[in-house]
Amino acid sequence: MPFRSRLTRTLGIEHPVLLAPMDYVAGGRLAAAVSQAGGLGLIGGGYGDGPWLGRAFDAAGNARVGCGFITWSLAKQPALLGQALARGPAAVMLSFGDPRPFAREIHEAGATLICQVQTVAQAHEAMEAGAGVIVAQGTEAGGHGQSLPLTTLLPLVVEACPGIPVVAAGGIADGRGLAAAMMYGAEGVLMGTRFYVTEEADIDPRAKARAVAAGPGETVRSIVFDIARKNVWPAPYTGRVLRNATTERWLGHEAEMRERMEEVAADYAAARARGDFDVAGVIVGEAAALIHDIPPAAAVVERVVQEAEAAIARVARG
Repeated sequence: MPFRSRLTRTLGIEHPVLLAPMDYVAGGRLAAAVSQAGGLGLIGGGYGDGPWLGRAFDAAGNARVGCGFITWSLAKQPALLGQALARGPAAVMLSFGDPRPFAREIHEAGATLICQVQTVAQAHEAMEAGAGVIVAQGTEAGGHGQSLPLTTLLPLVVEACPGIPVVAAGGIADGRGLAAAMMYGAEGVLMGTRFYVTEEADIDPRAKARAVAAGPGETVRSIVFDIARKNVWPAPYTGRVLRNATTERWLGHEAEMRERMEEVAADYAAARARGDFDVAGVIVGEAAALIHDIPPAAAVVERVVQEAEAAIARVARG
């Protein structure tokens, strides 16, 4: 039972599964693997690293991939958008900021504009920007986001944007999540944590192992890791990570942490360099509790689609 919809037609994909453009984690190899499996892989342009971005597109080879940026950071380095568009991406995803200043350049390059939103007001901005796809990101998502849960945000965005395919993000790791999202009106899913824990993800294997071992309730949303990295985001965005010694020490003590930022940041950077994830952050979401293996990305795409088909069939049979 193929999932054919406005989303698959708009993006020219076989399966309604998108890779979240995780900064440095979603490199060209991972993006290509997702696209070659029938989904859409999005390279993680993140905060903006021109040389890394070039290497990531090179690593994707001839695969049809896209790219994603943190919008407020892209505004500081707008030339990076042109660098990405010169590689002919299928789509550009903008998250965490007003997409409208960049929309014309993306449209003129022939790429589909994907806008990730955390509120209905942001969804209206995305429509004004001419987004071809809108991603509704619930608070369950790993990394940065806001406070609305997906089960509240998703139907609100679907209702507000009837002419645009909506994709669900946050807490989804398997085909049950895809099937449930479709019942709420989504036409596909964007997954970060599930692809973070795959063979092709560009992240320390010890971080992947931590994510696999995580149980329910073991993530937390805060600004602790942003302070530790000397990279505090504009309000109201906070970051979801696995709990560890850093969160236990500093949650509720962020003011003191800011006063000791140089010391804390030096310790954090050293821990990350040596792969000590008792101190460094494992940036995953609530979906980590549903993940128990580290498969190839293509197997994830196939599994999610098959599980969703089976879940929908069970409901149809009653």
